[in-house]
Amino acid sequence: QVQLVESGGGLVQPGGSLKLSCAASGFTFSTYAMSWYRQAPGKERELVARIFSGGITNYADSVKGRFTISRDNAKNTVALQMNSLKPEDTAVYYCNAARLVPAIQYWGQGTQVTVSS
Repeated sequence: QVQLVESGGGLVQPGGSLKLSCAASGFTFSTYAMSWYRQAPGKERELVARIFSGGITNYADSVKGRFTISRDNAKNTVALQMNSLKPEDTAVYYCNAARLVPAIQYWGQGTQVTVSS
């Protein structure tokens, strides 16, 4: 059974930091691209950061220089370090695992991040 379990969300003041973690099980983690998406109220879900199996990363322009994605293939985990948080970073953050051949993707249940004073 595939599981993606996020943790680490919460309430933080503007300028603060949070680290999200996602624990994966039930699939061959090392062969999947791992991503963090977010969805704010009334908005579409958007890609925040992605890390490929070989370690290459890409980021949304809005988080470049502030967020860092990393993975540990030995522990089947992916993390998102979020620094210099802004109120506009408030959203539910989702962990995603995906591969192209065959085309498969999995989603976690999401974790709430709220940036507010």
